Amino acid sequence: MPAADDLFRPTAEQPTPPAVSDEPAGAAQAPVETPAATAGPRKPSGRVRHDEKMTVYVTSAELLAIEQARLRLRSEHGLAIDRGRLVREALGLVLGDFEERGEASDLVARLTVDQE
Repeated sequence: MPAADDLFRPTAEQPTPPAVSDEPAGAAQAPVETPAATAGPRKPSGRVRHDEKMTVYVTSAELLAIEQARLRLRSEHGLAIDRGRLVREALGLVLGDFEERGEASDLVARLTVDQE
């Protein structure tokens, strides 16, 4: 039987405090590059340990479609992935398309139709 400490351990390492710089406080620093400024399409996180969680409710038909896609990927392409990975990959594709094409993206088109 696991101990309580094993069951309730932190999921992420605690961040270490930043090192003290030898430069004066007013010294110029290099600009920090934001994710939106990086070149290339958005990539999903893939198979890594995730620290954040989001709950999304879907209809039974949507869940069935996700499961059927997962099973097809396994049987036709030899890709044994879980539903979470499938959703993260699909989300990465949609967000990448949105970053590249903006207003002309499939996401904007579908959301615009939904509001009408």
